[in-house]
Amino acid sequence: MASDATDAPAPEDPVAYFLQDLTYHGKTQRTREAYERVLRDFEAFARTQRGTTLQAATQRECMAWVHGLRDENSASTVATYASYLHRFYGYMVQVGAFDTNPMTLVVEEMDESIDTDPARREIMLPAMREFVTGVRHPLDRALLVTLLKTGIRVGELCNLDVRDIHLADGDVAESYETGHRGALDGRPDSLYVDDEPSRGTVVNGEERTESNKRKRATVVPVDEELKRVLKRWLAVRPDARSPAEPLFCSTSEWGRRLTIGMVGRTVADHAAEAGWYQPGGGAEENVTPHYFRHFFTTHLRDRTGDRGVVKYLRGDVASDIIDTYTHNWGDRVREVYEANIYSLL
Repeated sequence: MASDATDAPAPEDPVAYFLQDLTYHGKTQRTREAYERVLRDFEAFARTQRGTTLQAATQRECMAWVHGLRDENSASTVATYASYLHRFYGYMVQVGAFDTNPMTLVVEEMDESIDTDPARREIMLPAMREFVTGVRHPLDRALLVTLLKTGIRVGELCNLDVRDIHLADGDVAESYETGHRGALDGRPDSLYVDDEPSRGTVVNGEERTESNKRKRATVVPVDEELKRVLKRWLAVRPDARSPAEPLFCSTSEWGRRLTIGMVGRTVADHAAEAGWYQPGGGAEENVTPHYFRHFFTTHLRDRTGDRGVVKYLRGDVASDIIDTYTHNWGDRVREVYEANIYSLL
């Protein structure tokens, strides 16, 4: 129920106003942070993609935002995020700050179900830095940093070959004679993530046991930190059993291409030492390889405010994003990435 107009609040920052009231209502810091992340994401979308404000946003802006969420999130997560925005608008209408709730019809028309406790473990960047720094094995650190810096899926990580990496470094070039893909010509310090490999198909002379799931092939920048980690790994990498020359191969099963199971066990072992993994635990508590994709998406999207760049890097892209970003590589994707990617070491 709206207040009288003379008593209605007119906050300069509606999100901060709402979060303050959540505090008064006894909501935990974790809950408030989850709300803030979602509301700031919609606020940035409304401003940069639709040219409007939270107060002036209409049903169409809300529908467009929810539609974009479906490209990157499960149905239950989409429903949960929509419920956050719905509650925000409902509250702002109730206190008289806004006139209408544009999410009302959107929520009524949605068919996603809401997970009652969808929140993942929240790991802040300083804690993640401490975690990565404590991993000393060159292969294990290379796996973690690659997942955290690129947001690729674990199957995509396993399918990487040496030819998929182009490091601007003479020592690396001399050590590996396979060369790099044509798609990396003129793009030094870059990683090529293909969209083709799938389980049972032969790629680069090797039958693959894992599948890539991205919609289109993607070129991901390699920053100086990831470059150092990969160089250290390549300096001790075993001779591969496969002529495809996998980028990551086992040091225990000498030279064998890594599998999803191998990477999962490696991450679980290190996460357990940090108290981030419990046998039998669910996705909301355990840190798995997929958690790093979630971490990458959340932190880079919050830093950039650019959903398009993050979607491109994740491989979750539509034709309009491909046309916008791949044709202007140096001036957009790489610039945004290098300006915003977090340090881990």
